[in-house]
Amino acid sequence: MGPLKGIRVVEMVGIGPGPYAAMLLSDMGAEVIRIDRATAGPANAWDVLTRGRKSLAVNLKSVEGKEAVLKLLETADILIEGYRPGVMEKLGLGPDVCLGRNPKLVYGRMTGWGQYGPLAQSAGHDINYIAITGALASIGRAGEAPVPPLNLVGDFGGGTLFLVVGILAALWESAQSGQGQVVDAAISDGTISLMSAVHSLVSIGLWNDERGTNLLDGGAPFYDCYQCADGEWVAIGAVEPHFFAQLLERIGLAAVETAGGDALQGFDAQFDRARWPALRESLRKTFASQPRQYWCEQLEGSDGCFAPVLSIKDAPSHAHNQARQAFIERHGVVQSAPAPRFSRTASEVQGDPVAVGAHTEQLLIELGYKPAEIERMKSAGTVLQGDA
Repeated sequence: MGPLKGIRVVEMVGIGPGPYAAMLLSDMGAEVIRIDRATAGPANAWDVLTRGRKSLAVNLKSVEGKEAVLKLLETADILIEGYRPGVMEKLGLGPDVCLGRNPKLVYGRMTGWGQYGPLAQSAGHDINYIAITGALASIGRAGEAPVPPLNLVGDFGGGTLFLVVGILAALWESAQSGQGQVVDAAISDGTISLMSAVHSLVSIGLWNDERGTNLLDGGAPFYDCYQCADGEWVAIGAVEPHFFAQLLERIGLAAVETAGGDALQGFDAQFDRARWPALRESLRKTFASQPRQYWCEQLEGSDGCFAPVLSIKDAPSHAHNQARQAFIERHGVVQSAPAPRFSRTASEVQGDPVAVGAHTEQLLIELGYKPAEIERMKSAGTVLQGDA
């Protein structure tokens, strides 16, 4: 069992970064109990973000249902919620109430804009949150529109991962002080932090606001993607001169000159922006001359900083991913294996997605409710027992 064995997490049902955070904690051994709405719902085997949970279905508008959740929180270490600011307070489950019942509780709040600020009450999605950070404007080809980077940069990078880091830090501190606290994780804040290295480059004049013209945004010909003779693509990231020299040697360009008569090799030639167009054209023609598999045979495993650009469906079959068992399949659904890896307390997927309310009776009994009380609550619509 993973390193978080013995930690209990209560997750308020939500979408995106909150459920992903709960999934990561579950994979690392925590017991995660999702508070679902008291309306029937099936188990969706395809919904990978909800794997490894228990489900308690409660009507939070009822006094008795709310009390059941508070009793559960008395036994918990962590709460995760992703509602707009103020919603949990209106439900009677705000930080003051919950920490009053459990002073050591780590109260994790996941939002796009944060708990305060002029945009705090506004709706949004990943693309909106990263738009005000400088990240979205930096992604795309020169002279073209910004490109939404899936929802990886905001929701799951600036959101989930900062929430998890904050929760685990607060959990450690709580173990020392005996006091819980609120973790205010905003996707916009986290994305700004992710841009820290770019801020450094901006400060010394090595990055400009014109996307697609910089070192790491496709502007440099040695950090870009190229199409092969079969229409497939490869990715090159040979930034360091000694890696770039190996790339050129392996693809047969070591002794070739660009159309302008300038040698390709050497630091001055590689980082002279005036030579980049000719260098890009030489690389483009070279990679277009052979199918991708040919270039894989020449470059994979070398220091040429090369990789084939694989589709989502093809990625699980790559030899490196197979060797690391980076993908798993459960009931026909291909999904990520737990990450990161631990040498002694290995993570594992604790179970498949469950139906809404599948553990309602079990959890209420653990909290001290009698069978007759549970039946009365079910009849009143206060709780729901779903399919196990």
